[in-house]
Amino acid sequence: MKLIRALLSVLLIPAAQVALAEDWTGPYAGFTFGYTDADGPGGSGGNSGSIGANIGYDLDLGSFVVGGELEYDRLNLDLGASEGSLDSVSRVKLRGGYEFGRALGYVVVGAARANTSGDSDTAAVYGIGVAYPLGDRLIISGEALRQNFNDVTRSRGDLDTKTFNLRTTFRF
Repeated sequence: MKLIRALLSVLLIPAAQVALAEDWTGPYAGFTFGYTDADGPGGSGGNSGSIGANIGYDLDLGSFVVGGELEYDRLNLDLGASEGSLDSVSRVKLRGGYEFGRALGYVVVGAARANTSGDSDTAAVYGIGVAYPLGDRLIISGEALRQNFNDVTRSRGDLDTKTFNLRTTFRF
């Protein structure tokens, strides 16, 4: 009897772990609600809330997940000191992560494009995030991103931005 219990537990434990694993493969789209803090030249800068949209695709490779995403954030961030405003940031991101049970922790690298009242610039974007499914198709996630734009303010100064996004996405 003990042998049967031991065999059943050995067989059922992997099945239970598979049932807890999430399949991240497939396309998704969703909304982003965020906060951006910007530091510009001469003490200019500020912070603002943002709203946006994202669309992407993930590929589940067992415990690892890789994917790509397009994201757009609309802001109205007044930089002060006659430096203009940061109006939007668009991003093309690659992400790679590791599954921790149902949650996915990941890193982000890619390119970001800032549109300001002064000028526009493309810069690298990098950051970290965590995603957690609520059911089969709905996912909530959070990301912390960093971008350093050059010559985008009215005085042709640099703009360093930190963005924190809460995201709601739907998998297809």
